[in-house]
Amino acid sequence: MSHTYTNRLVHETSPYLLQHAHNPVDWYAWGEEALKKAKAEDKPILLSVGYAACHWCHVMERESFEDPRVAQVMNEHFVCVKVDREERPDLDRIYQSAVQMMGVHGGWPLTAFLTPDGEPFYGGTYFPPDDRHGLPSFNRILLSVSRAWREDREEVRTTVGQFLDGLSHLNRFPASSAAPTAAVVEAAVRALSRSVDPVHGGFGRAPKFPHPSALELLLRAGARGDKFSLDMVTLTLRKMAEGGIYDQVGGGFHRYSVDARWLVPHFEKMLYDNAQLIPVYVHAHQATGEPFFARVARETIGYVLREMTHPDGGFYSTQDADSEGEEGKFFVWTKEEILRVLEPELGELCCRAFDVSESGNFEHGKSILHVVATPEQLASRFGKSPEEIAMLLGKIKCKLFGARDARVKPGRDEKILTAWNGLMISACALAGAALGHGAALEAGVRAAEFIEQHLTRDGRLLRTWTAGEAKLNGYLDDYAFLTAALLDLYEATLDPRFFRRAEALHRLTLEQFWDEADGGFFFTGKDHERLVARMKSAYDEAIPSGTAVATLNLLRLASALGEEAYGKMADRVFRTLLRAMEQSPSGFGHLLLALDFSVRSPVEIVLVGPREATAMQTMLEAVHRRYIPNRVVAHVDPAAPVTLTGSLVEGKRAVDGQVTAYVCRDFTCSAPVTDPEALGALLEKDRPEVGARRPPSA
Repeated sequence: MSHTYTNRLVHETSPYLLQHAHNPVDWYAWGEEALKKAKAEDKPILLSVGYAACHWCHVMERESFEDPRVAQVMNEHFVCVKVDREERPDLDRIYQSAVQMMGVHGGWPLTAFLTPDGEPFYGGTYFPPDDRHGLPSFNRILLSVSRAWREDREEVRTTVGQFLDGLSHLNRFPASSAAPTAAVVEAAVRALSRSVDPVHGGFGRAPKFPHPSALELLLRAGARGDKFSLDMVTLTLRKMAEGGIYDQVGGGFHRYSVDARWLVPHFEKMLYDNAQLIPVYVHAHQATGEPFFARVARETIGYVLREMTHPDGGFYSTQDADSEGEEGKFFVWTKEEILRVLEPELGELCCRAFDVSESGNFEHGKSILHVVATPEQLASRFGKSPEEIAMLLGKIKCKLFGARDARVKPGRDEKILTAWNGLMISACALAGAALGHGAALEAGVRAAEFIEQHLTRDGRLLRTWTAGEAKLNGYLDDYAFLTAALLDLYEATLDPRFFRRAEALHRLTLEQFWDEADGGFFFTGKDHERLVARMKSAYDEAIPSGTAVATLNLLRLASALGEEAYGKMADRVFRTLLRAMEQSPSGFGHLLLALDFSVRSPVEIVLVGPREATAMQTMLEAVHRRYIPNRVVAHVDPAAPVTLTGSLVEGKRAVDGQVTAYVCRDFTCSAPVTDPEALGALLEKDRPEVGARRPPSA
């Protein structure tokens, strides 16, 4: 790539924008300067949205944005604006929705054409440099759009009006007069069950995404006695962790699988995918007792702590799919490479265990490691015990890891995003408490402290921090995910500072994002810059919807604080989105988890006594090692200032000076217990055995 050119993006902090700083395109970042230029010169805006780990974004850059001839056309006819979707999800949400209204599937790179006021009138995703695959060339699109702007301005204005009307309708959901019930959740479970692949797990056909919220929903049904749902979740989790979507050498999950059996991934690794999958594996371990699920969770945490953690705390965003210009090069192996790294016996074992052959299972004779034989199967072939095989496989992975570490690593996007860090802090809190993973819990605490120190200004959250610079107002996701994370840290550590901070952030969330007129939450705050539409966040995308997480926060805090108004607000969200949940359960997985919490009433556990006492830690372990998805943990230290008020903690006292636990369900609390086994018995009470059930399609 030539570095003769330098454009304005050289002054940005986003790694994605900096990747384009030497394109011959006269790029602007989104802002007043670009909008003023477009108005002054009466030019349309060419908006290009992507992110650092996006493979096709890199392809379009190489093919078009680095080509001086294409750049000349872009610069002559448009004001060109480049946006990092991870920094500006507000813009991405608006223009992605507009492009989808044209019948385009959506995705990245996103290419949208706007009026100088930022109103969309045409767009698409990736455009090739030449006419191919039924797609017009990028150059042809540029010239056609420019001509339409100059010669058919009235038609452009008509199109703009249609888009703006469509965007306003996306925020409107016809409220239901019916009360949301457990039947809605049960119907969603049945619908999701019907779409599970009974052979390879996962939902639907290729390409396959993990869909963590849907897996959590099925796992809850499984824990309530639905054996089919439980079997489908455990099948999916096992197949994913044995597939190529999982990094068999270094741990952690790639973005998604292009095939139905989880073999060939898109190789980028996203913080948010791993942050959501760790809890599913921990919960599966809690629900089934299977060590396999705990091991995958630990290995995934190990990857994040090793590769994706800033020295001062806080978690990086993504790792690229490409290295040395080739997708997946860092992760794949030839048989020759395997045999060069490993001695003959280990080499043969590795090839048998992980499907490595001369012809390969990927491009150019290379192999993606995936599990094709169990230790038991390998034991009979190699004349060893399964335990010996397991030990040798561990040795193989260590040797391969060392050899792979010497390769050129994929690029890493070192933005620290508040929302994504919230997801990972929650994962660390859960794994720390449920698996006794002290390093994970410590990393979660450090990340929360990093955000408080670097991404908080006057009590308000900022979106992104890179290389010492924090900027951009926080969005609903940032507030909601971090609030949830702080509640999770509180339940894992009983440290009251996390609860106080969560409560303060939650109040700010309601003040800035709550829609008083129609209920629900806007994606941007009241004092956000004015855009062509103020969108809501209802559907899950690659991450849970901010609305769903904020609604669950309402319910958790309603329970912990006895705040009835919060429960009523949550009910209003459910009524607004009830029909949408019924019609499209796969798009509302996380909101259905919140509804499940609401209609089944949480198990409320109050622990009384000094936080640091050994007996308190033993009680806390009795809580966290069990699978209790709808749960609220509150702590009372008789010797400390009051953190919580309300009916849940009112009157809860220590018995004879001992650490004491109360378990409450449906406004009724147990007698106090001072023994962890007695607490365990209370928590197990009324938990169904997982029983047989026929598949929902039968």
